[in-house]
Amino acid sequence: MPTGAGTRTTPTVRCGLLGMSVLVDGGGGWHGVRMRSLLLSRRDLDFLLNDWLQVEKLTSRPRFADHDSDTFSAVLDLAEEVATEHFAPHRKLSDASEPEFDGERVHLPAEVGDALRVLAGTGMIGAAMDGSVGGMQLPQVVAQACFLWLHAANVGTAAYPFLTVANANLLLAHGSPEQVDTWVRPMLEGRFTGTMCLSEPQAGSSLSDVTTRAEPRPDNTYRITGTKMWISGGDHELSENIVHLVLARIPGSPPGVKGISLFVVPRFLVGPDGALGERNDVVLAGLNHKMGYRGTVNTLLNFGEGRYTPGGEAGAVGYLVGEPNQGLAQMFHMMNEARVGVGGGATALGYAGYLHALDYARTRPQGRPAGAKDPSAPQVPLVAHADVKRMLLASKSYVEGALALVLYCARLLDEERTADDAADRARAHLLLEVLTPVAKSWPSQWCLAANDLAIQIHGGYGYTREYDVEQLYRDNRLNAIHEGTHGIQAIDLLGRKVVMQGGAGLTLLAETIRATTARAVDADGTAAELAAALDAAVTRIVGVTATLWAAGDPEVSLANASVYLEAVGHVVVGWMWLEQLLAAGDRPGDLYDGKRAAARFYLRHELPRTGPWLDLLASVDRTTVDMKDEWF
Repeated sequence: MPTGAGTRTTPTVRCGLLGMSVLVDGGGGWHGVRMRSLLLSRRDLDFLLNDWLQVEKLTSRPRFADHDSDTFSAVLDLAEEVATEHFAPHRKLSDASEPEFDGERVHLPAEVGDALRVLAGTGMIGAAMDGSVGGMQLPQVVAQACFLWLHAANVGTAAYPFLTVANANLLLAHGSPEQVDTWVRPMLEGRFTGTMCLSEPQAGSSLSDVTTRAEPRPDNTYRITGTKMWISGGDHELSENIVHLVLARIPGSPPGVKGISLFVVPRFLVGPDGALGERNDVVLAGLNHKMGYRGTVNTLLNFGEGRYTPGGEAGAVGYLVGEPNQGLAQMFHMMNEARVGVGGGATALGYAGYLHALDYARTRPQGRPAGAKDPSAPQVPLVAHADVKRMLLASKSYVEGALALVLYCARLLDEERTADDAADRARAHLLLEVLTPVAKSWPSQWCLAANDLAIQIHGGYGYTREYDVEQLYRDNRLNAIHEGTHGIQAIDLLGRKVVMQGGAGLTLLAETIRATTARAVDADGTAAELAAALDAAVTRIVGVTATLWAAGDPEVSLANASVYLEAVGHVVVGWMWLEQLLAAGDRPGDLYDGKRAAARFYLRHELPRTGPWLDLLASVDRTTVDMKDEWF
């Protein structure tokens, strides 16, 4: 959607399902006539990427030297266009017309495949990947921003390229050159899609209990037998082939997670010339029907049941990735990326819900101001009521804070991979390790809260299927479970990340936040006031962490890890808001006024929530540990 010259007007037109409003904005460095999307805010993205994260500076690095700010802007325009014109129009259709299995094939609306082919034609599947394998070699932070548009428009369809990108990145990191040529290049072309096959019906999230077997064969292949559950994108006709990454055990390997290996197991075998060959022994056993993401086929897969016999033998043909018994570490390469991506998807869905609620509140007349006595006086829009403003401010603070966090993590990934100095790369890696569980879980919880508020603002209309906010809530509810529940992320944060390297992770996080609060103190005024509250919260986090581990009993220390994750997450997002406040400075314009108001709201209304949470943690409460099963 190009920007042209224009003058300021007020929003007056809504455009149905795609949720576009005509708006001309003269503030915030964003000028001219542009259709304001109800998927994401391009103004906000531009502010975060350009004013705050200053992504153009990345073009001074050799990896990104072929790009400039115009490149970044053009690819964001393209992502918005694809999302708006090809993903959003079938969001309701793919939600209502769930995948169907007729015993032979899975059927999906044709629009899903059409949208994926359009996306593949743009080259964005490989947006952040090397040019040598067909990628665009964009910074990860720009690629992440592009994919947010797709998630906001239609997360059910966006899940297919999301998983494919993570699959391809894992193989680029750990696969052989032959595996990259065979599997990654077709994925970037959109011909193949990818999955991750971890969970099993009897194991769930406990990967040490997976039982899928991988029997070696003389030709250096393996025969895979077992069952995998909750496999998104596991069977469909949207691509020529499906590349499964499967965790399995080679006989004789150590028990537990140390004995897990990783295998490429394609739906169809591929010949030396790249042509599709025999059907592999991978069979769809059934579909799972979820409350959201209904456009994403979710499967129970049987490997090696003997329905197909590639090479005349039962068992799914698999190809070992890297070395034996390194599968979980390799898979975490994909999972960590996917965890930040899930946080991004949750942010996008929450953001879309907020924008729909804002649009509704501006255009729906209802009630009169408090104290108004004349019933014949005209009604005012919902947005004029203080309590509606409160809900909108809370939603704005959640989704814009989460967006900043997700993009900051993507920017850290760029630093980790391309910074000139080794110390800077190590610092970015450590900080990203600490922030990953927060970036996955905080948006999944609090951007869902924004979806909840969007329904509330719509009133009775909010929970009807005619309005988008109902589906956005259902879709987003899944993200609290995707790629590890809150509890798993909480144990990862408190049990590993903040104590890693003798506490270096937490120390680095605290130092980085305090560098921001120091700048805010120098700025004086409101920034200094808000910085003091944030600084005090950081000090408490550090002290409470020490108290929890001083208990000497890991079960007790980790009993309330989810509360710890919430407290740390709220402090981290407070830091994101202080950063945005400083980036906005005293510049005039609606965008900057809104940033300053949301920063004040979050740090005055939301940050204080951490007080009771930290009090509970400091008490090293044993209630959950001591609770007996029979007492429930």
